[in-house]
Amino acid sequence: MLEIFASSSALAEAAAHAAGQGLARGVRERGRAALVATGGRAPGPVYDRLAGAPVDWARVVVTLSDERFVPPGAPESNAGLLRDRLFRGPPARAAFVPLWRDVETPEDAARQAEPAVRAMAPFDVVLLGMGEDGHVASLIPGSPGLAAGLDPQGERWVMGVPAGTGSPPLARITLTLPALTQAHVILLLIAGDTKRFVVDQALAGADLPVRAILTQDRAPVRVLWSPRHED
Repeated sequence: MLEIFASSSALAEAAAHAAGQGLARGVRERGRAALVATGGRAPGPVYDRLAGAPVDWARVVVTLSDERFVPPGAPESNAGLLRDRLFRGPPARAAFVPLWRDVETPEDAARQAEPAVRAMAPFDVVLLGMGEDGHVASLIPGSPGLAAGLDPQGERWVMGVPAGTGSPPLARITLTLPALTQAHVILLLIAGDTKRFVVDQALAGADLPVRAILTQDRAPVRVLWSPRHED
């Protein structure tokens, strides 16, 4: 399951290649493709490379695994990362399904976003990062909705997360485990010894959110790891 790369640049190249292949296959076989993107530090160089992939981007729909409950122009916005690093040149033709909505609460936003997210499935590629606490998307240890979000039989695909957990501890909107596993492939991108240890602990039985992704049998998972963060 663990694929080792000597540098974060090599990891980004491999992840972008895999994602591009998955999207191109979806377009070729079904006439459309769906990508679940992720925020954080790791994916920026992936998006830089993926922007040049030979994909018919006009037939691609993109959403996020999670989003901070902030407007798209805020520096904390994951949508802003996509705007700056992916949606340049041909990828600007892709459709984007935002999780943030201009409503009162993250739960309101989640309920508005859910039908459009469901309509995208199956996802050709799901990109995920992981925190040192073992969280994926905004399925964060200590969050009051964590059990519901990790329930493989849960009915919700998108849920609101109240402020107070995560870094920064902002309110969020997140895809749940049942949504994230509607995928032809999940690419989990990690770097550094600490995160590799977290993955090893999860596989050994530690009660961490990432364990639910690693041990489910619905979607294949590739864990791409580099020992350093030099990008």
